Parts: sequence; structure tokens; C-alpha cells
Amino acid sequence: MENKPFCFLNVFKPKGITSFDVIFKLRKKLGIKKIGHSGTLDPFAEGVMQVAAGNATRLIEYLNSDKEYIATAKFCYSSTTLDTEGEIKELPYKKISADEIKNIIKKFKGKIKQTPPKYSAIKVDGQKLCNLARKNPEKEIEIPEREVEIYDIELLNFEDNIAKIKVKCSKGTYIRTLASDIAKSLGTDAYLTELIRTKAGNFELKNSVKIEEIDLEKNKINPLEAINLKRYELNDNEYNLIKNGVSIKVGLIENNMFIMLSYKKHLVSIGYLSDNIIKVEKFFNLGGII
Repeated sequence: MENKPFCFLNVFKPKGITSFDVIFKLRKKLGIKKIGHSGTLDPFAEGVMQVAAGNATRLIEYLNSDKEYIATAKFCYSSTTLDTEGEIKELPYKKISADEIKNIIKKFKGKIKQTPPKYSAIKVDGQKLCNLARKNPEKEIEIPEREVEIYDIELLNFEDNIAKIKVKCSKGTYIRTLASDIAKSLGTDAYLTELIRTKAGNFELKNSVKIEEIDLEKNKINPLEAINLKRYELNDNEYNLIKNGVSIKVGLIENNMFIMLSYKKHLVSIGYLSDNIIKVEKFFNLGGII
């Protein structure tokens, strides 16, 4: 029988702690060792974290990883970390209008290339960039570009060279870098004074729960509701085959896709559908639950 629980949690990460701190506190509070998360939030940032408990940690890779943020950027300033954690420097004043920002941010919509911040958890030559930067702040580190996608970007407010921007984006997007790149397109620089993750996949800020208020029974999210995959309900015979790792033939038109397999309305497997055959990728023994 596999370990319980088998669920997700929509956790609110406050400012001032790391994503790992959140997991550490949850393990202690809930008495569960097997807890993981999707999508790291910087210490200065706050908002939604997708947390998996028990064997739901084996499902993290199937979560919708798209994100939504509200970022506050201060223009005509620079920061070594692109946020409040770094060494901040005032730059020559440049008058910027809201219309200029609205026109510039249109160019960042779609697939773009980004260079991750020097102070980030990205690994170069097997070491985290942030660790390399702290050891030798003056050393130039060659950081490879990466492609990300900005689905939507909107200027919510702009006053006294401070912009509040809403961004919907793909996994791996650095909002710190995005704010700096927008400012550089206007002939200056900027750093983030605030960053709030308002959505992560199906998880929304309005439904998130503070660490100290988490109640496993009250706040648990069924994996069937957390994951955006097509679902197929197994009959008794199909369940017995899947349980023994045997592929099943189905009458589904879709092909070449991962699919959730449920039995008696419980997720029991992740399969891969190809040519009307579902092959077992992962199986979950739910013991006495079903």
C-alpha cells in the first residue's frame, strides 16, 4: 500500500522566506515527509505555490505550469539581483509615459528570448548561478539564453516612474528579467519592488491558504481537479489490467498524449495514449480507498 495522503495543496507563500522554507514548515506542521512543489518563488516574492503531498509528488510533472503575476517595477534604478534583495543604484532620471510603456510591452508578447538573472537557481556547469555570483560578484558568467512565452502582458498602473504590470506566461519566465528588459528598451533600467504570483496552473491566489492555517482534510485538492489532462474512467476489467501493468485498447480518437485513468472516481494511473492503446506510465495503489 502506498503512503497517504494523495493530494495537492494551494499554499500562499509570504515574503521573506524561500520556497524550500515553505515545504520545511509544511512537513513539520502536517507530519508528512513526502512533500514537493512546482515552480520556485524568490524570497522577496509572494503568492501561489502548487504543493503536492504524499504520492501526489509523482504527479508534479503533469501540472499545468503556466503562471500569472502582478509585478511592480521601479524605473530609472538598477539592482544587482533585479529586485529588492540586491545593491540598488539610482540612474539618471528619464521621463517615461504610460503610453510609451504600453507600446513597448506589446513587443514582449509571444515567444521571446531571456537571459536568466545572475542571481537565480539556474545551474551552469553543475552549480547554481546565485552561488557562483555570491562567491565572485565581479566575475563575468556566460549565461545561456532560453526561450519563454508571454501569453499576455498588461500595464495596470503607472505613476512616478513606477509601473504595475500583469503578466501571463510560461514556466521558466523570469519577471525580474522581463521588467529590466522593458526598461532597457526605453533607455534605462528597472528593478522589481514587489512580485505576486496570482495563478499557477489551476491554482489561484484567492483560494490559497496560509501555511499556519493549512488543514489537510479541509484544504486538500483531488489530483483529478489539479491536473489538466484528459480523463478516462476505467471499468472493472480495465482496472485489473492496468493494475497489473497491462495496456488496454480503447475507442478514443485522440493520440500521442498523456491521460488520467480513474477508477470509481479516483485517479489510479497516468497512461500514454497512442493508436487507441493506453500504456501504463505510473500506477497508484490507493489501498482501502477504492
